[in-house]
Amino acid sequence: MKILICTGIFPPDIGGPAQYAKNLREEFIREKHQVKVMSYKFEKKLPSGLRHCFYFLKIIPLVLRTNLIIALDTFSVGLPAVCAAKIFRRKIIFRIGGDFLWESYVERSGNLMPLKKFYETAPILSVKEKIIFSLTKFVLRNSTALVFSTSWQKEIFEKNYNLNPKKSFIIENFYGEKIANLGFKEKKFLWAGRPLRLKNLENLKQVFVEAKKENGDIKLEIVSGVSQDELMQKIQNCYAVILPSISDVSPNLILEGIMANKPFILTKETGLYGKLKDIGIFIDPLDGEDIKKKVLFLADDNNYKEYKERVANFNFTHSWKQIAGEFLEIYKKL
Repeated sequence: MKILICTGIFPPDIGGPAQYAKNLREEFIREKHQVKVMSYKFEKKLPSGLRHCFYFLKIIPLVLRTNLIIALDTFSVGLPAVCAAKIFRRKIIFRIGGDFLWESYVERSGNLMPLKKFYETAPILSVKEKIIFSLTKFVLRNSTALVFSTSWQKEIFEKNYNLNPKKSFIIENFYGEKIANLGFKEKKFLWAGRPLRLKNLENLKQVFVEAKKENGDIKLEIVSGVSQDELMQKIQNCYAVILPSISDVSPNLILEGIMANKPFILTKETGLYGKLKDIGIFIDPLDGEDIKKKVLFLADDNNYKEYKERVANFNFTHSWKQIAGEFLEIYKKL
């Protein structure tokens, strides 16, 4: 089968979507499918709108020769890919990772509002955000099928975009086999990601300033823009992983930490809560005192040992082979 993967970024670009596209492509090739990946290159520098038009024109020759399109980004590639699929009558599976509308609102307004509350309260949007909402609705409703990584996000989107549940599916993120836990030399909590407002990083920094007054051994390491190999090395050598985002659908950092048997502290506003609630420590991202309390709790040697054992006993895996197979199973139903 001929498959086209549309993605905003692809290695050597750094980021979760780039790794997802790379691994999905490799697995499809292993299964003897013909796969093309189309990502943004120099057109990244073009203004929005013009960039989308250029990408649309760029993918047309590939769309004409493909059986299935898989789009991995809501706005940058989702819109042109869905338009091309609709015009040329191709099947398109659209995987929703984050929420570009909510991210844009939080970044602009500085209002640290969790994803679920954002849709429940319907805050006043800027003109740009209203356009994003309308275009997102168009993309969601005109995709042949939608893929979410958690039921949590699936339910939020189905309710607020009036989606047909019959065309929505769940494909969980990659859960890898266990890798070496290299121990730790100091009680260093690792945070990694893009320094966006929704990541709640400034509040986390302040929490550690206060927590260090009660336990001088703890440290916070902040990592951004490193390669996947570098990140995995840091995970293997850290004390624990921490991610107090205002909301985070299914963060890879936590899943990678679990692979290395590292205890973790994660926002309760996440699609991973149901699956990981018994092995991790969850916090209210808007309550600095709660975050500090949980950091100091995990810094205790006995508590750390208990949660390290819980993580070590978690052996669920979800391979790229399974993920690729699930995409193909969805395609067969279309």
